[in-house]
Amino acid sequence: MPFRWLWGAYATSLFGTWVAFDAFPLIAVLVLHVGPAQVSLLAAVGVAVGALVAVPLGPWVEFRRKRPVMVAMDLVRCGALLTVPVAYALGVLSFGQLVIVAVVVAAADITFTAASGACLKGLLPPSQLLVANGRFESTMWTASVLGPPLGGAAIGLLGPVTTVVANAASFLLSAVGIRAMGGDEPRPEGVRKAGLRVGDLLDGWRFILADPALRALFLNTVLVSGLIMATAPLVAVLMLGDLGFAPWQYALAFAVPCLGGLVGSRLSRPLVARYGQRRIMLTFGTLRVCWPVGMVFLHSGTTGLVLVMGVQFGLIACMGVFNPVYATYRLQHTPADRVARTLSAWSVSSKLTVAALTALWGLLAALTTPLAAIGAAGVLILATPLLLPRTEA
Repeated sequence: MPFRWLWGAYATSLFGTWVAFDAFPLIAVLVLHVGPAQVSLLAAVGVAVGALVAVPLGPWVEFRRKRPVMVAMDLVRCGALLTVPVAYALGVLSFGQLVIVAVVVAAADITFTAASGACLKGLLPPSQLLVANGRFESTMWTASVLGPPLGGAAIGLLGPVTTVVANAASFLLSAVGIRAMGGDEPRPEGVRKAGLRVGDLLDGWRFILADPALRALFLNTVLVSGLIMATAPLVAVLMLGDLGFAPWQYALAFAVPCLGGLVGSRLSRPLVARYGQRRIMLTFGTLRVCWPVGMVFLHSGTTGLVLVMGVQFGLIACMGVFNPVYATYRLQHTPADRVARTLSAWSVSSKLTVAALTALWGLLAALTTPLAAIGAAGVLILATPLLLPRTEA
């Protein structure tokens, strides 16, 4: 029963997040009328500063009960997001406020992820982790299919900040679900009364880099996510601007392919059972990076929309298999008393890499064209399978 409440809370907040898919870039473009460089800056600065704020929170979470931390982070995200519709209604919404809210939400996201990963490992036996991660992955792609079209319709009917309100409400409901898990959560062993030491801030990275398998997986996933996400603002600007796609078409282009993720996540467990964890990670970790280069052929009209859907379907189907396997592998390799620090360090690194590459790719797009920058990322990502771990779990 506690896992079902955790799963339900995850599903609720995730659905709200996908309803608000790219809400801030859309608000920046449609309400504040900013250009590609500022859209990329919004994504980069918000994530980067939020990640830096979260650095001391990972070690802090390690020595705290995880459920109260998760509830607190849900409430922080809810409160921060609600400031956007309030400012919009008062006519004082600014680009600076969007950046500040993005920072707060990014820091809370990292902290919540660290706490929830530790909570999951303590809640289930190792044999059930792949099942749980597969369910989380299926839920994510289901929300990805349903959320963006509903968000696009809500923006068209009710205005550009409607989805931000829905996202805030989803975090509030998530907090309620986590509170409903019940039972007594034991206090972590080794609680430090004297507070954090400076050296504690680097514990997560020390552990990751000392483990050859985790180090390889860490470098691979951080770079892949960075190169994929760096092009997201450019695709938004290109599709909604130069190519003339409507917001609902843009949302649909990224929602329908998520059906591939739903299929992939359901296949992950039987594939691992038949072929083994290492082989599946290597195979689908390689296949998932073969698709983004296809975005270099992006163009207007129906065929352009079909192209986006095809590329995204292939990418997401492979990710649907890979992600729960890699998440399980990571938890299996991490002792229970290091999970929060490890996941926090992993998330901070990923978000800082995304921020740096997003800013760099925004500059590259300004110097060349958005399409050329998208193509460059697609070519570079083809080298990342060389970093996948080559040893068995």
